[in-house]
Amino acid sequence: MDSRFPPDLRDGVRDALPLLLGIVPFALVAGVAGIEAGLTPLQTVGLSVVVFAGASQLAAIDLLGRDAALGVVVLTVVVINLRMLMYSASIAPYFRDLSARVRAGCAYVLTDQAYALALARYAGDREASTRRPYYYLGVALTLWVVWQAGTVVGVVFGAAVPDGWRLGFAVPLVFLALLVPAVSDAPSLAAAVVAAAVAVIGAGLPFNAGLIVGAVVGVVTGIVVDEAGVASAGEEGGGGSDPAEGH
Repeated sequence: MDSRFPPDLRDGVRDALPLLLGIVPFALVAGVAGIEAGLTPLQTVGLSVVVFAGASQLAAIDLLGRDAALGVVVLTVVVINLRMLMYSASIAPYFRDLSARVRAGCAYVLTDQAYALALARYAGDREASTRRPYYYLGVALTLWVVWQAGTVVGVVFGAAVPDGWRLGFAVPLVFLALLVPAVSDAPSLAAAVVAAAVAVIGAGLPFNAGLIVGAVVGVVTGIVVDEAGVASAGEEGGGGSDPAEGH
């Protein structure tokens, strides 16, 4: 990369490069899915630029393709992206000296990957020698550019696919690829199973609200199962300590 760019910006670009292997296929699917859902190429790229959020972008495309109410689409996107509130609150102290305009720009390109890499860099920089916004923007803008380019390529490919080809399976396949590694314990398994069941049962709900209802019920189920497990572990621990205390 051109040495005229700040070193921290170049470091951010360099650290983002390995992530692109996972970003590119995801972006291609987003472009193809938009065309498959009936959006025009301009609408698909515009949605990608405005939303710029993988899972919620695909969910929005899927709902738009099923003529869901706009309120349901927006609510679904907001629910999926609620974690960004926590990310923003966590990383905000590192950007407090920036102008509101720059902070707004940083917020727009915030992603899971940019947050994780930036926070790890800042936490390990005990001498605070990193020019924080440069490193963050090096990561975030690299991901943004590649995501948009991948979406455009997906749009071109999707527009060239014959009508007889059905690529609607691509979006569910991507979500399955995201879901399987995330199901690592009983609460997450319960949340996934219940959310899927409720979403399927609620497929006929007005405004295509089955997806958002399934998501909410799944989250509640995961919390209940998690708290039940913690309470059970606490009781077992308490029961096991009494004999020892008696001695």
